[in-house]
Amino acid sequence: MKKILPIISGLALFILYSFPGCGVLPTPKEVLPAATQTGANTFGCLVNGKVWLPKGYNGTSNLSLSYDPTFNKGTFDLRSYRYPDNSTRVQYVILSSDSLSATGIYPVKDIHQDVQFSDSNTCQYYSFDSTVHRTGAITITKFDLMKGIISGTFQFNLSKTGCDSIKVTGGRFDMKL
Repeated sequence: MKKILPIISGLALFILYSFPGCGVLPTPKEVLPAATQTGANTFGCLVNGKVWLPKGYNGTSNLSLSYDPTFNKGTFDLRSYRYPDNSTRVQYVILSSDSLSATGIYPVKDIHQDVQFSDSNTCQYYSFDSTVHRTGAITITKFDLMKGIISGTFQFNLSKTGCDSIKVTGGRFDMKL
Protein backbone atom coordinates (compact mmCIF):
# COMPACT_ATOMS: atom_id res chain seq x y z
CA MET A 1 0.00 0.00 0.00
CA LYS A 2 2.85 2.40 0.83
CA LYS A 3 4.29 1.91 -2.67
CA ILE A 4 0.94 2.43 -4.41
CA LEU A 5 0.19 5.86 -2.89
CA PRO A 6 3.18 7.67 -4.47
CA ILE A 7 2.33 6.12 -7.84
CA ILE A 8 -1.32 7.21 -7.59
CA SER A 9 -0.25 10.70 -6.43
CA GLY A 10 2.23 11.00 -9.29
CA LEU A 11 -0.34 9.77 -11.79
CA ALA A 12 -2.92 12.26 -10.50
CA LEU A 13 -0.43 15.14 -10.86
CA PHE A 14 0.51 13.97 -14.37
CA ILE A 15 -3.16 13.91 -15.43
CA LEU A 16 -3.85 17.26 -13.76
CA TYR A 17 -1.01 19.07 -15.56
CA SER A 18 -1.41 17.25 -18.90
CA PHE A 19 -4.71 18.87 -19.80
CA PRO A 20 -5.03 22.56 -20.74
CA GLY A 21 -6.57 24.65 -17.98
CA CYS A 22 -5.92 22.06 -15.32
CA GLY A 23 -3.36 22.56 -12.59
CA VAL A 24 -3.70 26.32 -12.67
CA LEU A 25 -5.23 27.69 -9.53
CA PRO A 26 -8.05 30.10 -10.35
CA THR A 27 -7.70 33.73 -9.37
CA PRO A 28 -10.16 34.53 -6.58
CA LYS A 29 -13.22 36.21 -8.04
CA GLU A 30 -14.04 39.60 -6.60
CA VAL A 31 -17.19 39.50 -4.50
CA LEU A 32 -19.04 42.13 -2.54
CA PRO A 33 -18.29 42.26 1.18
CA ALA A 34 -20.93 40.97 3.55
CA ALA A 35 -23.51 43.53 4.68
CA THR A 36 -22.29 43.81 8.27
CA GLN A 37 -22.80 46.39 11.01
CA THR A 38 -19.66 45.90 13.11
CA GLY A 39 -17.38 48.68 11.84
CA ALA A 40 -15.49 46.29 9.53
CA ASN A 41 -14.36 49.14 7.22
CA THR A 42 -15.81 47.54 4.11
CA PHE A 43 -17.34 49.00 0.97
CA GLY A 44 -18.56 47.55 -2.30
CA CYS A 45 -21.22 47.78 -4.98
CA LEU A 46 -22.08 46.67 -8.49
CA VAL A 47 -21.45 49.29 -11.17
CA ASN A 48 -23.38 48.38 -14.30
CA GLY A 49 -23.50 44.79 -13.02
CA LYS A 50 -19.78 44.43 -12.24
CA VAL A 51 -18.24 44.22 -8.77
CA TRP A 52 -16.66 47.50 -7.68
CA LEU A 53 -14.33 47.42 -4.66
CA PRO A 54 -11.76 49.91 -3.37
CA LYS A 55 -8.37 48.99 -4.83
CA GLY A 56 -4.96 50.59 -5.09
CA TYR A 57 -3.11 53.34 -3.31
CA ASN A 58 -2.41 56.91 -4.38
CA GLY A 59 -0.91 58.14 -1.12
CA THR A 60 -4.24 58.32 0.70
CA SER A 61 -6.60 55.61 1.90
CA ASN A 62 -8.78 54.16 -0.86
CA LEU A 63 -11.72 54.20 1.59
CA SER A 64 -12.54 56.98 4.03
CA LEU A 65 -15.48 58.20 6.07
CA SER A 66 -15.95 61.53 7.77
CA TYR A 67 -18.91 62.59 9.87
CA ASP A 68 -19.45 65.91 11.61
CA PRO A 69 -22.54 65.96 13.85
CA THR A 70 -22.27 69.74 14.38
CA PHE A 71 -22.28 70.93 10.76
CA ASN A 72 -25.56 71.19 8.76
CA LYS A 73 -27.44 68.86 11.15
CA GLY A 74 -24.92 66.06 10.58
CA THR A 75 -22.60 65.89 7.58
CA PHE A 76 -21.65 62.46 6.19
CA ASP A 77 -19.00 61.92 3.49
CA LEU A 78 -17.87 58.47 2.30
CA ARG A 79 -15.20 58.31 -0.41
CA SER A 80 -13.68 55.37 -2.21
CA TYR A 81 -11.44 54.96 -5.22
CA ARG A 82 -9.88 52.18 -7.23
CA TYR A 83 -7.47 51.55 -10.04
CA PRO A 84 -9.53 49.01 -12.02
CA ASP A 85 -6.88 47.74 -14.44
CA ASN A 86 -3.53 48.36 -12.67
CA SER A 87 -2.85 51.46 -14.76
CA THR A 88 -3.16 55.17 -14.08
CA ARG A 89 -6.92 55.00 -14.73
CA VAL A 90 -8.81 55.80 -11.52
CA GLN A 91 -12.48 55.61 -10.54
CA TYR A 92 -14.24 57.23 -7.58
CA VAL A 93 -17.54 56.54 -5.82
CA ILE A 94 -18.60 59.23 -3.35
CA LEU A 95 -21.66 59.28 -1.09
CA SER A 96 -22.48 62.39 0.92
CA SER A 97 -25.30 63.91 2.88
CA ASP A 98 -26.10 66.66 5.28
CA SER A 99 -29.03 66.53 7.71
CA LEU A 100 -28.02 62.96 8.54
CA SER A 101 -28.28 62.10 12.21
CA ALA A 102 -30.09 58.76 12.46
CA THR A 103 -30.86 55.52 10.66
CA GLY A 104 -33.22 55.90 7.74
CA ILE A 105 -33.54 56.30 4.00
CA TYR A 106 -31.98 59.40 2.48
CA PRO A 107 -33.20 59.81 -1.12
CA VAL A 108 -30.71 61.22 -3.61
CA LYS A 109 -32.62 64.23 -4.86
CA ASP A 110 -30.49 67.33 -4.49
CA ILE A 111 -27.23 68.53 -3.03
CA HIS A 112 -28.34 67.53 0.48
CA GLN A 113 -27.97 63.84 -0.36
CA ASP A 114 -25.52 63.27 -3.17
CA VAL A 115 -23.74 60.51 -5.03
CA GLN A 116 -20.89 60.93 -7.47
CA PHE A 117 -19.01 58.66 -9.86
CA SER A 118 -15.98 59.47 -11.92
CA ASP A 119 -13.74 57.52 -14.25
CA SER A 120 -10.59 59.23 -15.48
CA ASN A 121 -10.99 57.50 -18.88
CA THR A 122 -14.63 58.43 -19.47
CA CYS A 123 -17.23 60.69 -17.89
CA GLN A 124 -17.46 62.44 -14.55
CA TYR A 125 -20.78 62.65 -12.71
CA TYR A 126 -20.22 65.40 -10.14
CA SER A 127 -22.75 67.06 -7.85
CA PHE A 128 -21.93 70.56 -9.09
CA ASP A 129 -22.66 69.54 -12.70
CA SER A 130 -26.25 70.58 -13.45
CA THR A 131 -26.34 68.29 -16.52
CA VAL A 132 -26.14 65.16 -14.35
CA HIS A 133 -29.48 63.49 -13.54
CA ARG A 134 -29.41 61.35 -10.39
CA THR A 135 -31.86 59.07 -8.61
CA GLY A 136 -31.44 56.60 -5.79
CA ALA A 137 -30.99 56.47 -2.04
CA ILE A 138 -28.50 56.05 0.76
CA THR A 139 -29.95 53.92 3.56
CA ILE A 140 -28.30 54.15 6.98
CA THR A 141 -28.89 50.85 8.79
CA LYS A 142 -26.64 51.47 11.80
CA PHE A 143 -25.82 54.84 13.25
CA ASP A 144 -23.94 54.46 16.53
CA LEU A 145 -21.73 57.41 17.39
CA MET A 146 -20.90 55.93 20.82
CA LYS A 147 -19.23 52.96 19.13
CA GLY A 148 -18.22 55.04 16.10
CA ILE A 149 -20.01 52.83 13.55
CA ILE A 150 -22.00 53.94 10.52
CA SER A 151 -23.29 51.19 8.20
CA GLY A 152 -25.71 51.12 5.33
CA THR A 153 -26.67 50.34 1.79
CA PHE A 154 -27.02 52.41 -1.36
CA GLN A 155 -28.20 52.31 -4.93
CA PHE A 156 -28.32 55.00 -7.56
CA ASN A 157 -28.52 55.83 -11.24
CA LEU A 158 -26.60 58.62 -12.95
CA SER A 159 -27.04 59.91 -16.47
CA LYS A 160 -25.52 62.72 -18.47
CA THR A 161 -25.87 63.72 -22.11
CA GLY A 162 -23.05 62.23 -24.17
CA CYS A 163 -22.10 59.65 -21.51
CA ASP A 164 -23.14 56.11 -20.70
CA SER A 165 -25.57 55.78 -17.82
CA ILE A 166 -24.19 54.50 -14.54
CA LYS A 167 -26.33 52.05 -12.56
CA VAL A 168 -25.08 51.24 -9.07
CA THR A 169 -26.84 48.42 -7.19
CA GLY A 170 -26.15 46.22 -4.17
CA GLY A 171 -24.06 48.94 -2.53
CA ARG A 172 -23.04 48.41 1.08
CA PHE A 173 -20.65 49.88 3.59
CA ASP A 174 -19.72 49.25 7.20
CA MET A 175 -17.40 51.91 8.54
CA LYS A 176 -15.69 52.82 11.78
CA LEU A 177 -15.24 56.53 12.45
